[in-house]
Amino acid sequence: MLANILIGVVAVLHLYFMYLEMVAWDQPLGRKTFGTSAEFATASKALAANQGLYNGFLVAGLVWGLYLGDAGFAVKVFFLLCVVVAGVFGAATVSRRILYVQALPAALALLALWAGL
Repeated sequence: MLANILIGVVAVLHLYFMYLEMVAWDQPLGRKTFGTSAEFATASKALAANQGLYNGFLVAGLVWGLYLGDAGFAVKVFFLLCVVVAGVFGAATVSRRILYVQALPAALALLALWAGL
């Protein structure tokens, strides 16, 4: 039960990341969140939308795993590992904050899943 709640939290976080990158990237909220200028946001809007789409795929995979229930264990593990790897890579290449905002929640959900909580 706890694992599924945490997986749901991770899915909602990535739905929000998708929104920020695909819709709000060049808006005040997106620029403030990512610390970008209006010029950079305009120039990189297509790249951000592409990145947002990948976050949407993570959401779809996590929701699919939740939908499958116990039969979705491997699906949940796979997509949570994808989130952890993406978060660690983002922390190493962009901002350490990504480790806490993206990788840590997914790692906690993964631990809860493996522990059967």
